[in-house]
Amino acid sequence: MRRPDQQTTTRPAPEATLGTGNGTGTGTGPAGPDAAPGTPPAGARSAGPGEPSGPPAATGTPAALPGTAGTGTAETGTAGTGTAGAGFTGFTGEPTAEGALAPYLRGQAAEFLRSLRLHHEYSAPADAGGHGAAEAARALRRAARRIGGSLHTFRAALDPHWADQLRGELAWLTGILAREHAYANRLARLVDALHLLSGPTLPAARGARAAGEAAGADAQGRAALGVGAARAAALLERRLTLARTRSHSAALQALGSSRFHAIADAVALLASEVPAPSGHAGRAAAASLLEPAELAEQRLLTAVAALPPDDTGPYNEAQDAAWHQARLLLRLHRYAHEVVLGGADPGLTAPGHALDLHRDAVEAAGAAAAAARTPRIAPATAYALGVLHADQRHGVESARAAFRETWPYATALAAP
Repeated sequence: MRRPDQQTTTRPAPEATLGTGNGTGTGTGPAGPDAAPGTPPAGARSAGPGEPSGPPAATGTPAALPGTAGTGTAETGTAGTGTAGAGFTGFTGEPTAEGALAPYLRGQAAEFLRSLRLHHEYSAPADAGGHGAAEAARALRRAARRIGGSLHTFRAALDPHWADQLRGELAWLTGILAREHAYANRLARLVDALHLLSGPTLPAARGARAAGEAAGADAQGRAALGVGAARAAALLERRLTLARTRSHSAALQALGSSRFHAIADAVALLASEVPAPSGHAGRAAAASLLEPAELAEQRLLTAVAALPPDDTGPYNEAQDAAWHQARLLLRLHRYAHEVVLGGADPGLTAPGHALDLHRDAVEAAGAAAAAARTPRIAPATAYALGVLHADQRHGVESARAAFRETWPYATALAAP
């Protein structure tokens, strides 16, 4: 799925070549979403964003995520077992659990604890609800996602029982903390879209009118939208503000629970010591992180190759799950890249942003559709919510197009 001149994104650049190397390396991935990152976040996503949940496979190989069956060819982009880049098996300096994974996990654990301390400080009565508390909560989620994602990808190089337990708890925590932020962003997005749609000129491409509709009917439609937009905005604000308030209360309750304190204690121990695997298989897996990192990459490439074609139109909610899965796998691959190569892959920043926009548009469209099903609402309100839903589904289509344009491995999208 890469261009011939592109190197695999997980292996470090070789320092020397082997005289006997044949230049190929094969890798297969088990069939296998967060869902998590992992399960999807609650509300519109039911669990922690980015971390897969559920017990991994019983073997030392990281568990396959649902919905990513099969393996893909990294060079050609065709389905089936394929090469994952040049042969690097004999190169020295491969990343190990002790040299790369343990420092990464300790660093993220330290960031988790620092963000938790800042969250407690900014959540004091004098600063409650301020911008600092929200930023600290986001930093807390970021660190928790990275720890959970790394525990999932590199499970075989760690104590499996410990990794599974901590990953599940972190997925619960990130899901709880993400809901309030998601509801606030969704409300702002929908209200802003209503203001734009109910302006002097209603975009013809996003309206419910055919291209050849008469000017009088067009003006009547804009008037109906203008009347219903204010009521629709008020309805959405009531629904989403209530959901946000409940999520805020749930987050406060979770942060004060014994379950959260147990998570904080486990992360505090992780900041000083990373549990090592036992047995010969575990020690062998800890000796090199390349295989699980490449497996995470292969799952991503396979999921992207299986994405539906771009000629299916915007009203295809049944295909949203495949795009959500690609987003979660991209996140896992990005975290693995940070562990193995010490930094993020800049080529995947734009595709990741496009998939985030896709998720936001999908959830906003779902919120508009849910509001339109409210009993006994006025026809003008229902009409405005219908136009808003169509607008957000067009946003879904735009996000998919942006992903296809920015995805660095063009051949991955050639598969039907």
